[in-house]
Amino acid sequence: MHKESDTGVLTDASTDSSREPESVSGVTIGVDVGGTKIAAGVVDGHGTILRTARRPTPRHDSSAVLAEVADVVNELQAGVDGTVIGVGVGVAGGVDQSRSLVYFAPNLAWTHVPVRTVLEAATGLACVVENDGAAAAWAETRFGAGVGLEHVVMVTVGTGIGGGIVVDGRVLRGAHGVAAEIGHLNAVPNGRLCGCGRTGCWEQYASGNALVREARELAAERRPEATVLLELGDGTPEGVQGAHITDAARRGDPIAIEAFANVGGWLGRGLANLTAIVDPDAFVIGGGVSDAGDLILASAQQTLSQSIFGGTNRPHPALLLAKLGNDAGIVGAADLARVSR
Repeated sequence: MHKESDTGVLTDASTDSSREPESVSGVTIGVDVGGTKIAAGVVDGHGTILRTARRPTPRHDSSAVLAEVADVVNELQAGVDGTVIGVGVGVAGGVDQSRSLVYFAPNLAWTHVPVRTVLEAATGLACVVENDGAAAAWAETRFGAGVGLEHVVMVTVGTGIGGGIVVDGRVLRGAHGVAAEIGHLNAVPNGRLCGCGRTGCWEQYASGNALVREARELAAERRPEATVLLELGDGTPEGVQGAHITDAARRGDPIAIEAFANVGGWLGRGLANLTAIVDPDAFVIGGGVSDAGDLILASAQQTLSQSIFGGTNRPHPALLLAKLGNDAGIVGAADLARVSR
């Protein structure tokens, strides 16, 4: 376990006696750059976070963000009694094949930002840049729910849908480095408008936002059945939030349960399509919505089993809950810096 500081102050992790600590000379730094925060940590070869730092993401331009990233990396590096061998940076966007240039990062308003060049000059460390979903998938495969598996698809179900794909023990990056944008598979032709500017993307039907939309619409149509759900909000469908839906479903509210079932069905259909393409050992499901557990996974599993190509004549992938939580991006980015040396 580790303690994380919201103020950017470095904190020491507690010791895990079940693991032999690695020499400090073998550590790397992982950085998860999000639209609102920069989270970073010193990580050993076992995927254990030893020290952390966290800063708000500047709302200016790429130069300001990278300056803050460099500062937090240098601060972490200064606190290590030994040599840091590299830094990995995860960004929610498309990264080129050389793991150097960010083609685009919508949450940061970045286009063609030379992250590796800037950070290597500012920190003196070898730098690897990766999509944050791919970094999380790598972490779960190496140290989390997918340990021992060679073919893993991670699906992060949060505000939208992100993820990454590991095939033959390697991150699948594609010809240009921008593979596995799975949330933007087309689920419904001419369907709901997506934030990416296209319509009918999978994440518009199987994400946290989709769950809230579904619950509000059902509650508006059938208010007498949504007593618990509406009470948890402000009494109106518009007041219903994601946490209310989970709480209401666990208390037996039929509308909340139905909303989870419907969104889980959409999730299962997408997983079936991905199975036809990738044929993974397992799907690792993470993100905020995964905290609901069987409320969403039961219908996802049922729909996946019913929709999978080959039906009962073929092996089916397992559905596993992610184990690393919000640390996955840091751990994965740091480990990619290690294995990419």
